[in-house]
Amino acid sequence: MIGYARGVSALGRQAGAWLRQRSPTRQVAAWALAVAGPALLALAALPWRSSLVLGGFLFSALLVVIASAALGGLWPALTGVVLAVLARLLLSAPFEEGGDLQPNLVSLAAFVIVGVAVAILIGELAQLAEEQASSRRVEASLRRVATLVARGAPADEVFAAVPEEAGQLLPASQATMIRYEPDGTATIVASWRRTGEIVPPIGDRQRLGGRNLSTIISQTRRSARINSYAEASGAPAVAACEAGFRSAAGAPVIVQGHLWGAMIACSLDEDALAPDAEARLASFTELVATAIANAENLAELTASRARVVAAADETRRRIERDLHDGAQQRLVSLSLALQAARAVVPSQLGELDGELAYVAKGLGSVLEDLQEMARGIHPAILARGGLGPALRTLARRCPVPVELDVRGAERLPERVEVAAYYVVAEALTNAAKHAQAAVVHVDAEAAGRVLRLSVRDDGCGGADPVRGTGLVGLRDRVEALGGTLTVLSPAGAGTSLQAEFPLAG
Repeated sequence: MIGYARGVSALGRQAGAWLRQRSPTRQVAAWALAVAGPALLALAALPWRSSLVLGGFLFSALLVVIASAALGGLWPALTGVVLAVLARLLLSAPFEEGGDLQPNLVSLAAFVIVGVAVAILIGELAQLAEEQASSRRVEASLRRVATLVARGAPADEVFAAVPEEAGQLLPASQATMIRYEPDGTATIVASWRRTGEIVPPIGDRQRLGGRNLSTIISQTRRSARINSYAEASGAPAVAACEAGFRSAAGAPVIVQGHLWGAMIACSLDEDALAPDAEARLASFTELVATAIANAENLAELTASRARVVAAADETRRRIERDLHDGAQQRLVSLSLALQAARAVVPSQLGELDGELAYVAKGLGSVLEDLQEMARGIHPAILARGGLGPALRTLARRCPVPVELDVRGAERLPERVEVAAYYVVAEALTNAAKHAQAAVVHVDAEAAGRVLRLSVRDDGCGGADPVRGTGLVGLRDRVEALGGTLTVLSPAGAGTSLQAEFPLAG
């Protein structure tokens, strides 16, 4: 049963597709059949003088009507009905005195009713098939755009796809997306033309004003249509007339309650755009608005994370300076004073000298711990010498042997150097504490506008970025700078950490 139902459905779709076709050849064939069919049938029935011939004539004429409707639609079929009735009446005229060849009015009336009903039914079926096909095309176009929005595609990619999808669907000669600027102009952000040209150019600005869609939508925040540019005015209208466009429809792009821009479709013919063109454009602009809102929210989130990271780094630097200039200096002064006190202790007070030596040793240990803590909070060598010397210092201090290769990292933006330093520091700490690695390979290369970091060990693997290893914080720090962090750590096969930082901006 399922297979049978699918077969019937497929047959229905094929029949619908066939009915939707309205090629010039089929139209000519439909009219030729509607005109010539009844005449030929009448000539064929002329030698016969029986009521049976009338039934055969009407049945054959009905087949002609059905074929005309299937080929060309309602009007050729109705023409076939009228001509068939006239042909039968003319055919009966020479034999009126015979009596039996008088036209059967009941049969003719039934033929007219059935013929008209068949013509209308097939026309309705063709229209329904076209509406269903149009609906499927709309759904497919919107689905393609919605897929881009759902996967978080860049706004520029969505902008490029929407005019083409909308222009193909309407259909239009050109589709353009504009963004309204605070200075009373509109900027072209995406454009598609059926001929393949990118006109007007992306980034082109037009001054608003006059009677044109760009201005009307900016003033009303509603969809609008111009059926003739003959009475339009303003810079956008002048550009449209120069391109040969005669009609257009448009819909606003409203992002979170604010008018952002508009989508405008133009045609070379007056009244060529579908009556529901504005509604179809609005379906696309709603998706565009979602994409723009997502992009703005992401940009705000990224900027917010960057501010948090910058504030944290500034706090680290301040704490490091306070420790260096405050507590460390005081401890150094106390250590020097203690050494001076030991120098004047009489030799017979050896026990006191031993106590002072113990205190001096403790002060030295505290000073070393404080210096190590300050380096962990914010490495001074990073500020003085840059990423290369800072990574070499990390490599020397790591208890696991480190093979380090730094290329092209002379001096980079400070925030990139700090983030890269902590990525390597965390990776080396994890390798020393958890990985049971024999060697760690660290590669850093600044090439073009990107810094690439790679830290690989030959340890036991199994690192989980979401299990509190510090990798979550590193990912936030890297992504706050617009970079990416990837961790691969299969059990028993070591851990590989890859990070990329953009150097522009």
